[in-house]
Amino acid sequence: MAFRVRSPCQPSKIVSLYLISLTLVSVLNTTFGERELKFVTLVYRHGDRSPIKAYPTDPYQESAWPQGFGQLTQVGMKQHFELGQTLKRRYKGFLNETYDRHQIVVRSTDCDRTLMSAEANLAGMYPPNGSQVFNPDLKWQPIPVHTVPLDEDRLLTFPLPNCPRFDVLLNETTKTETFLNMTNRYKDFIEMLRNKTGLKDASVESVWSVHDTLYCEKLHNKRPPHWVTSDVMEKLRKLKDFSFQVMFGVYKREEKSRLQGGVLLAQILKNITESAVSGSKKQMKMMMYSAHDTTVVALQTALNVFSGRQPTYASCHIFELYKEDDGFFSVAMFFRNDSTKEPYPLTLPNCTQYCPLQDFLRLTNPVIPENWEAECRVPSGLKEKEVIIGLIAFALLLFFLIGLLLFMLCRQQDAKNSYRHVINEADDNS
Repeated sequence: MAFRVRSPCQPSKIVSLYLISLTLVSVLNTTFGERELKFVTLVYRHGDRSPIKAYPTDPYQESAWPQGFGQLTQVGMKQHFELGQTLKRRYKGFLNETYDRHQIVVRSTDCDRTLMSAEANLAGMYPPNGSQVFNPDLKWQPIPVHTVPLDEDRLLTFPLPNCPRFDVLLNETTKTETFLNMTNRYKDFIEMLRNKTGLKDASVESVWSVHDTLYCEKLHNKRPPHWVTSDVMEKLRKLKDFSFQVMFGVYKREEKSRLQGGVLLAQILKNITESAVSGSKKQMKMMMYSAHDTTVVALQTALNVFSGRQPTYASCHIFELYKEDDGFFSVAMFFRNDSTKEPYPLTLPNCTQYCPLQDFLRLTNPVIPENWEAECRVPSGLKEKEVIIGLIAFALLLFFLIGLLLFMLCRQQDAKNSYRHVINEADDNS
């Protein structure tokens, strides 16, 4: 199955599709039963990995990790295998016990750790059985995981690149009172980090990488430097969580979401709405997205349900579409952020746990982009202002260069006249 990046579905089309489904329900005079699960979407973070990078003075550089930086560890493989088993139990009776390519589609970002996480997850969900066993000594079967190159991914890799308006919003966020207060509060702490880590450009937005590195090293029993105390780790954690908030929220959350998490949410709602159309012959029951913490945060910020804390490894955001006993549809959300506990419910603000689909669409409409490319463009007024400022600066530079050139020419002329005067004096004296 080939994937193409789809442009976000326009809200009007989603609502129209839903209204059509309601009409069909009434026309067909369907007999209603109890609440029935119809479709599931999963968005999860990859499992435990090695650090993305090391800071300059870190005693554990890339050679200290078996597969290098940013790679899924065996702990991460186990985390997703167990998540797959959990999902198998949760959806028993909804999904086939054995793998059916018509029921589930899996897409991942084009990163080793997310691709491997998806594969480990599927190994837990679908151990081969009966005719699916191709090697009696191997309790595993190959299941397709789809992806697109990172530079073409406009669905799961966040923050989405090449969006000038989002860059403007991020710059404006750094000028807010919230950001400036945080910067001032941790000014001395960040200066200490610069000295200890060798990161001369460390800032509120970038120190997340220090926490990430130290956190990974601690999980894998690598002794930290003496300056890394529990207090230092707690401050780093707070700064790391704040960096997620800055990226997708804090300032103009709705507009940021239209340019980021709303893109993924639009696709999820498109799939959900298609599954709610009465009489649909769509066989797919589950869409699974294997991605990153930033993916989960961008999505949850768009939904306005983000807790402010980084999602854990193998955390999973769940959308479940139900057909209610009155024939209408509802959407319920759950989040699994702790492998020792069942997923807990998430409620869309201003709605109920089992939110009527029409209300879910209406409430999320403000963060769904109608034309992502157009909304990403910097407003023409700003461009014109930048052009005018650029022209003025160029003109001033040109005048300066012309003045400098005239000054040099005058100096050269004076020097020639002085030299000629000396020669003439020499001729007179001879």
